[in-house]
Amino acid sequence: MDVPATETQVEAKEFETEGPPPIVGIVMGSESDRETMQKAGTELQERGIAFEVQVMSAHRSPDLVATYAKEARSRGLRVIIAGAGLSAALPGVVAAHTDLPVVGVPLAAKTGVANGLDALLSVAQMPPGVPVACVGVDNARNAAVLAARILGA
Repeated sequence: MDVPATETQVEAKEFETEGPPPIVGIVMGSESDRETMQKAGTELQERGIAFEVQVMSAHRSPDLVATYAKEARSRGLRVIIAGAGLSAALPGVVAAHTDLPVVGVPLAAKTGVANGLDALLSVAQMPPGVPVACVGVDNARNAAVLAARILGA
């Protein structure tokens, strides 16, 4: 069963989708993260799980990230996969604004430290009350597998 991914421009204030309503949101901090994060989309599609894809930065568009996270449940999302490199703030910021499960994907960046170690530590070291599940560096596929298990799919 092919389940199409839907995309919304960063500037958009509403997160409307076409086709089956998405139950997983995939967000990434930069367009350059798309190739790695597409592995999550491929895994979800193979499992018949509807998802949406958003590009938004916790640093450059914090209000958009907060709005996305706050409205995610009311739009039918049940899990959010968030990928980011360097300081990797996106997963934590999303988790701070929603009670949905958030799966963080630390991404290696050319200008990062130790091939993604900086991002891994940023995602894994969340304060009490702001949980983010963390998969391996660049392992967006495992994030989708975990999301599917959370959904019981």
